[in-house]
Amino acid sequence: MENLVLVGAGYWDGAPDGVATRGLYNLSPDTGEWVSVTDGLPDKVEVRGIARRGSILYVGTQLGPCRSADGGQSWTLLELPGRERVVWSIMPVGAATLYVGTEGTSIYKSDDDGETWRLLSVPAPTGLVAMGFPTRVVRLAHDPANEQEIYAALEVGGVVRSLDGGETWTDCSAHLIELSRQDHLRSRIGSNTDTEGMLDSHALVVSAAQPGTVMLANRMGLFRSADKGDHWAPMDIGRFSELTYARDLKVSPHDPNTLFGAFSVSANSKRGSLYRSPDLGESWTRFDHDVLIESTLMIIAPSNETPDRVYCAARRGQVFGTEDGGASWREFPLPDGVQGVYALACA
Repeated sequence: MENLVLVGAGYWDGAPDGVATRGLYNLSPDTGEWVSVTDGLPDKVEVRGIARRGSILYVGTQLGPCRSADGGQSWTLLELPGRERVVWSIMPVGAATLYVGTEGTSIYKSDDDGETWRLLSVPAPTGLVAMGFPTRVVRLAHDPANEQEIYAALEVGGVVRSLDGGETWTDCSAHLIELSRQDHLRSRIGSNTDTEGMLDSHALVVSAAQPGTVMLANRMGLFRSADKGDHWAPMDIGRFSELTYARDLKVSPHDPNTLFGAFSVSANSKRGSLYRSPDLGESWTRFDHDVLIESTLMIIAPSNETPDRVYCAARRGQVFGTEDGGASWREFPLPDGVQGVYALACA
């Protein structure tokens, strides 16, 4: 799995008519070109989530999650039992537990690495906003200090939390809704409510350096909760970046104090930026340079193997990577027409 870089794309309604915005692609370390991955995957595969557990890879497709034990050369579909099958998020926990988030508010759990599943009872948050697209569980995270403490980011529905491994759930959006009453945190694009922006969740993380503290990326920026999602406070990313639409947030696998953030103008924009924080979001500096990110930066993938390797991908098909800790960057454009990028992973 050395030098593995996988990127996934799904249907995207912002793409031009007739453009095929889907697929799973592997970056060839020999040629620097992208190779379409198809063996065992659904026809015309759409991929919106990628995860790893050691040498095992998982991707979320329109028909459910798939697993690979050979570095992505072949895949096996792990069939879900419920109605919702379009996977947006995957989270391996421990040696064999697997969580999957789909469209709607559906979250599935497996205790045997995807061989069997059960649908968890996740109630729809009271503030969930009806948009022109389905609600989806766009990101799952757990506290590294407590595998039973799980958080889910819902688009556009805020955050829900479980403290018992998914058996029961609590809506953590009440204070996000309260914050939306502030003029600078009001936003409505596809609904009739100003709470829309604050509930437009995209990513969340919990760092081993700060157990019990959740950090959320949404349309209005970055927010932090020191009490497991009951209350939220702005992290004021606007002090450091003129772009504040936050699409992704990742903790470095090598330093729990280091964060990476993806910031853009909007969901469908012509500018994106990658920032790094050495102190859990207290300060940020621009991390990408000498490359031009020409659309919304969607996803960040720091390598699990080396701290010097970080990749990121933009909505309209640009992938960027550094192999030397940000000293230099290289662009790897996806094949012509591939847009709707949502997922990325690198070894």
